[in-house]
Amino acid sequence: MKSAITILGLFIATAIMIFLQSYTTKNLLPVNGNTELLPAISGYHIFKGDPAELVPADEYTSYQLATGLFTDYAEKQRLIKVPAGYKMTAVRDGLPDFPDGTILVKTFYYFIDKREPAKGKRLIETRVLIKSNSKWVAGTYVWNIQQTDAVLITNGLKTGVDWIDQHGESKFISYQVPTNKECGSCHNSDKTMSPIGLKIRNLNIDVARDKRTINQLSYFQQHGIMNQFDPSSFTSTPDWQNTSLSLGERARAYLDVNCAHCHSQNGFCAKSGLRLGYEIPFSATQIVQKKDRMIKLLSNRKMPLLGTTVIYQEGIALIKEYVNTLSQ
Repeated sequence: MKSAITILGLFIATAIMIFLQSYTTKNLLPVNGNTELLPAISGYHIFKGDPAELVPADEYTSYQLATGLFTDYAEKQRLIKVPAGYKMTAVRDGLPDFPDGTILVKTFYYFIDKREPAKGKRLIETRVLIKSNSKWVAGTYVWNIQQTDAVLITNGLKTGVDWIDQHGESKFISYQVPTNKECGSCHNSDKTMSPIGLKIRNLNIDVARDKRTINQLSYFQQHGIMNQFDPSSFTSTPDWQNTSLSLGERARAYLDVNCAHCHSQNGFCAKSGLRLGYEIPFSATQIVQKKDRMIKLLSNRKMPLLGTTVIYQEGIALIKEYVNTLSQ
């Protein structure tokens, strides 16, 4: 009798799971203005095969940034899905215009041993931004221990992460997954949710694709997800780790990606007076006037407000070196 009940229970559970998967896929995906978030990342069909391998599905395109945001030494995979028949449209050097139905995906993970990536990785979270009815909706998904799926959360959480860095040193991070409110603080532009890193100038770099080197914007154009234009007519954000560039270029690029989304006219820290976008004329940034306070806050891990739980020594060293060359 117990055996029959167990089998019946498993049958019912399986049927419910199949129904939910079918329902969410058909009814909750962001189509025709519906922006309700799915309960699990698997519902978006982002990855092929074993999701822990992070192999993008055909509808998703990988992208890289010239300079990326620091998040507790986590690795990041960045993907974009533009709905079939539509394209992103470049607008000056800032964010492109994204069509409704666009999905941006960023997965945060750590290599178990960064010296030997083949040993595997631990996926921590995947964040999505979905555009519908001209507005962006954000969702944060935390991966299970089995690394088979990630579930939607709203209140954030902390999780301990162990890994070995590129120098063979054992590291530990008490990784902070953000709450919905925290996501909204950083992705705030004039009280509206908005992407941060995908500015045209930050995408305008050469990348390795299909065993060749190609300008990333040209690659998007060839794959039909971006309008036609000459990438050389747009500027490029410097890679702050490229030491062949000037100190000023590198520091301004670092501040642009890590700080400017809050320190802007419409950002969370607008009242600070600091304007750290790369496109802002130096005389209008107030970096000189506020350099001492900047270093103090960075050194005490008071800034950035969110997104990291440790002091990024490499980044602080760059900014210190830069501001020490400036005089009031």
